[in-house]
Amino acid sequence: MLSRSAQASLLPYILFLYFLGYEGNRTPKMAQFGFQFLLLFVLSTVFTGIVTKSVYSSSLADVDWLHGAAEALLTTSNLYVGLGFRGAL
Repeated sequence: MLSRSAQASLLPYILFLYFLGYEGNRTPKMAQFGFQFLLLFVLSTVFTGIVTKSVYSSSLADVDWLHGAAEALLTTSNLYVGLGFRGAL
């Protein structure tokens, strides 16, 4: 389950995504997708954290293959954001 701080930060982030999509902001589409893709990282981290606790009785940081897979999504998200804004320059 998401911690209280993660639950509290989800609504502001969704509002950020909503306002980021305004055409007047001229946010590059690839960067906008990268910010949206970050939600997939968050969901996968929650899911893999639950799997790690129940199957391995350990934290996510101690199960390298699950932790690495989740972090790969974060890296992908960062690449989309960075390349999107780079393309806009």
